Amino acid sequence: MADQTPDRPILIVRSDKMNDQQWMLLKDEMTIGRGEECDIVLPTRQISRQHARIYREDDSYYIQDLESRNGTWVNRQPLKGTRRLYDNDLIQVAMIVEMVFIGSGATAPLPFEVPLSLTEGRVKLDREARRVFVNEVEIDPPLSPPQYRLLELLYLNSGRISTRDQVVEAVWPGTVSEGVSEQAIDALVRRLRDRIAEIDSDWNYIVTVRGHGFRLDNPVDEH
Repeated sequence: MADQTPDRPILIVRSDKMNDQQWMLLKDEMTIGRGEECDIVLPTRQISRQHARIYREDDSYYIQDLESRNGTWVNRQPLKGTRRLYDNDLIQVAMIVEMVFIGSGATAPLPFEVPLSLTEGRVKLDREARRVFVNEVEIDPPLSPPQYRLLELLYLNSGRISTRDQVVEAVWPGTVSEGVSEQAIDALVRRLRDRIAEIDSDWNYIVTVRGHGFRLDNPVDEH
């Protein structure tokens, strides 16, 4: 039987109508859907009655799409079958409701906007308004939509590598990776670096990991 210890993972919901709602995963298996029988009820018609489930196996947590009509995404990648969840993973249910998975043992952020490790960094995103700040200075004029989508992907995966395929899916959704050249991706990365450097040119925030992809190096200044 699942115990109700405080180090259980938390799902933080991000959407216009359900802003900041959260659930602690108190059971070893919890279902997500619009049906009242689900453990996590998302009353939106685009979401299937039984849409997905999150379950525990040993000390790890996994998510499975339950053959939903409009699909489930993890870190902007379509979920096929089952996938292990890691701290700060972004879950999108039918591309309508976004959830952040805060892993067991992690400290939940307050006021439940994005994980604390992200809000402490020099780069901060106001995802609702699509505003970007570097060292508390807003990037103005705003980033172009492709630049913002790239930065958001790296931001939500802060510290982890985002592959080129993940970049294509996030920036140009619906486009197969073969349809976007490496030169186009590299050019976009350069333009984003240049925009960030307009405010802070002393730090390389976007790191190219040769043969793998890109990651955001978002340092935390100690005061």
